[in-house]
Amino acid sequence: MAERFFQPVSGLELPRFAGVPTFMRLPLVPPEHERFQEVEVGLIGVPWDAGTTNRPGPRHGPRQLRDLSTMIRAENGATGVRPFEAANCADLGDVGPNPADIEDSMARITAFYQRVTAAGIRPLTAGGDHLVSLPILRALAADGPLGMLHFDSHTDLFHSYFNGMMYTHGTPFRRAVEEGLLDPKRVVQIGIRGTAYDTEDRDFARAEGIKVIEIEELFARGAGDVMAEARDIVGAGRTYVSYDIDFVDPAFAPGTGTPEVGGPTSFQALQVARELSGVDIVGADLVEVSPPFDQTGGTAFLGVSIMFEMLCAMVQGPNQG
Repeated sequence: MAERFFQPVSGLELPRFAGVPTFMRLPLVPPEHERFQEVEVGLIGVPWDAGTTNRPGPRHGPRQLRDLSTMIRAENGATGVRPFEAANCADLGDVGPNPADIEDSMARITAFYQRVTAAGIRPLTAGGDHLVSLPILRALAADGPLGMLHFDSHTDLFHSYFNGMMYTHGTPFRRAVEEGLLDPKRVVQIGIRGTAYDTEDRDFARAEGIKVIEIEELFARGAGDVMAEARDIVGAGRTYVSYDIDFVDPAFAPGTGTPEVGGPTSFQALQVARELSGVDIVGADLVEVSPPFDQTGGTAFLGVSIMFEMLCAMVQGPNQG
């Protein structure tokens, strides 16, 4: 049972439009805070989008996600899970990037997450573009490669962009496999779709044993069946979850840099996250929310709702059977 200090502020005590916003109205507990070591799941912002190759803006994502997250309440209406009672959860603040230097920013992100993991805290991250996943994985996979469940319309397995640029939001998981951070045979990518330059990324996936489930297969089989297979593939081992908001159809999530039509609805977006229950999740992220393209805030609200579903799965822990 989580201590009262780690409970979110209730909308019955302070209106949701009042007060300083933190993730899900949780206490702000940065690494220098005296109670940092007591946190079990830490929500973190990474306001950085230097890996973006199309529409910019995800650097502003964490701030808008925090603001919209004030609408999150204490109990999951579908599952009954009350995550803030199951674990000590807190907002750990933002990683301060260097907006002019990709390598330095990645080093800063990795160093921050090394402090988080050293304290035994499992991170739930709000990006930022999808390149933020790579430096996070460098910290989380220090003891060995992880499995990964990846929701996206793109594989992010490309070798490079623009005459050899190795670090963009289209390359993080190629680098993660090359660096031994991910076990490719325990990686599942779900929702892949859209036009393509070529098949380089798919060829790499096949060669390495990465399971790619395209959107047509997800719709044909249904979320329950696909996610049952995905859970079997990652098995009982330590697993990372990465969720790009462009997995969702832009009719429901227009605020993103590289939208692809023909995707899931907002309900289906929540459904696949809900099916993460039972996975040994050591960390998770929700990336690519771009507020400049999200005039109503609906994309960010969907994003934090997905984060809440992932949080519920994280506090439930892995199946022990």
